[in-house]
Amino acid sequence: MATRLEVRGLTVELPTRAGWIKPVNDLSFALGEGETLGIVGESGSGKTMLALALMGLEPPGAQRSGEAWLRVHSRNGEGPTAGAAAGTNLITAADAQMRALRGREIAMIFQEPMTALNPVMRVGAQIEEAIRVHEPRLARGEIQRRAMEAIERAVIPEPERRARQYPHQLSGGLRQRAMIAMALAGGPRVLIADEPTTALDVTVQKQILELLETLRRELRLSLLFITHDLGVVAQIADRVAVMYAGRIVEEGPAGEVLRQPRHPYTEGLLRAAPRLEREKLASIPGAVPSLDALPPGCAFAPRCERRVPECDARVPELIHAGGAAENHRARCILAR
Repeated sequence: MATRLEVRGLTVELPTRAGWIKPVNDLSFALGEGETLGIVGESGSGKTMLALALMGLEPPGAQRSGEAWLRVHSRNGEGPTAGAAAGTNLITAADAQMRALRGREIAMIFQEPMTALNPVMRVGAQIEEAIRVHEPRLARGEIQRRAMEAIERAVIPEPERRARQYPHQLSGGLRQRAMIAMALAGGPRVLIADEPTTALDVTVQKQILELLETLRRELRLSLLFITHDLGVVAQIADRVAVMYAGRIVEEGPAGEVLRQPRHPYTEGLLRAAPRLEREKLASIPGAVPSLDALPPGCAFAPRCERRVPECDARVPELIHAGGAAENHRARCILAR
């Protein structure tokens, strides 16, 4: 399986009154063609900042370091990806190069459609704009045709009518489908979905997940799926990476990580997930530490029931977790 996105040591630093903090701290992972990688963690773990850093949309003043190689094939020998299996480092790419790649080769579905969609533009016009930016020489009729194709691909009912409507005239589920249509309008190979099912009822959530899975399979998309819901990960992800305080603390095949977690934080998330056969939820004690006051060793140590003195000595490395899969790793000295 060819690698579409390879991240090596990605770090994002933000200036605060208390000094510089690292919401994303030395992250490394790979995303293959047609693969879904689930990024899981509590609010504040760095999931959304990771997505924004990959898109070149990090907050003003932020500093990025490390590498994020986007490897795609050229389209008729033209454009920013000309050349077979060309690679672009998203961290060092110039602004003009990122504008050419964003939406064309890598796109993002944002968490809240009402803040991401323009409230004074019709939905169809916004999707057409996403196409026109990358192919300005296309005739107006061809742009409209492609926009309708994107709307139909997102399974939006009554596509012609919905294209004429404004975002506030659509339901939450339809707004999310419009976001998906806009993200796919430019034909990207890598799609980042930042909690696309948040605030949707369970039936609509299921429909959106099924739609993303269908699109991934039919278009051979590489999907980076960000969520705090382990149940969603179990449905859609091939592999999962669990984040805590800016770092990946466990990663591996989704089935093995969810059945045999090797990090206490992953175990805590699974215990906190609601289940029909359990009457009471088991919450993780304590709270996520402030990024400007992290403990010297394992960031999860103050909340961990299995804490030992060694946990406070230094930040643990990601090591093989001892399971059946060789690529199942955990950042815990007790993982073996």
